[in-house]
Amino acid sequence: MLNEGGDGRGGTKAVLIAGPTASGKSALALALAEASGGIVINTDSMQVYRELRVLTARPTSDEEARAPHRLYGYCDAAVNCSAGSWVADAAVALNEARTAGKLPIFIGGTGLYFKALTRGLSAVPPIPAEVRDDVRARMERDGVEALHAELMRRDPVSAEKLKPRDSARVARALEVIEATGRALPDWHRENLPPLLEPDGVQAIFLAPDRKDVYARIDARFETMLENGALEEVAALAARKLDPMLPAMKAHGVPALVRYLEGEITRDRAVEIGQLDTRHYAKRQFTWFRHQLPEFEWIAPAEVAGRFREWGLR
Repeated sequence: MLNEGGDGRGGTKAVLIAGPTASGKSALALALAEASGGIVINTDSMQVYRELRVLTARPTSDEEARAPHRLYGYCDAAVNCSAGSWVADAAVALNEARTAGKLPIFIGGTGLYFKALTRGLSAVPPIPAEVRDDVRARMERDGVEALHAELMRRDPVSAEKLKPRDSARVARALEVIEATGRALPDWHRENLPPLLEPDGVQAIFLAPDRKDVYARIDARFETMLENGALEEVAALAARKLDPMLPAMKAHGVPALVRYLEGEITRDRAVEIGQLDTRHYAKRQFTWFRHQLPEFEWIAPAEVAGRFREWGLR
């Protein structure tokens, strides 16, 4: 249960569990939710998409039945679920938990989402679909380097920070200019307030040995394929969605699409998917170390003791 005052009158008001992919975060969050009567709130940008339960390692239906889960699989793959839209949905889930007197447990691996929770988010308005479609059509026609050159003329500050072939971020920066008439750095100076105040928020980064994480990633990718990941990707590919959509760039999706289209072998697709996921885990370690140093890094064996110190069991 929550310690005294954990319903908002003091004490633990929220728990944030971050960590690299395949580190055991979901099992930990579920155990805590069952023990405390809490609500698990997804804080992972890929687990919001309903079409990719297996490939994004979302909780199973049985696991979701053991404790309340929010913001999992609620977005269609054809939608670009931005950080801003996720924050708005997270605010609703947080209010639900507070109203019910339940512990909100935010769990995931997307650093930007955690940063939005604790530090706020830039106030960039939603980008109209027609603007996004136009920018992506131009990228398809002219190539990312041409759009990066355009960005250098219109928003040199952003362009200097981006690699010329970073198609997603180059497109995003141009979309903002097209839709709002203002550059991203201008918007970043007008932050929205954080959803969570520091008082009573316990934030941990689950940090197992890196070699163990990488081995689990490799084994898990094979298990995902055995449990239906390839069928998920086949159904997604059949929709012929924009390849720049986040769901179409989820780790493993591009390589498995290439396999399904006969471009590469299954073994090569698995190798690429595993390698991409390992690289992502490495970036997660680095990102949280530098961007959110207030998160306490904890080895899995130390977590139970830390929860007891917080008055949680």
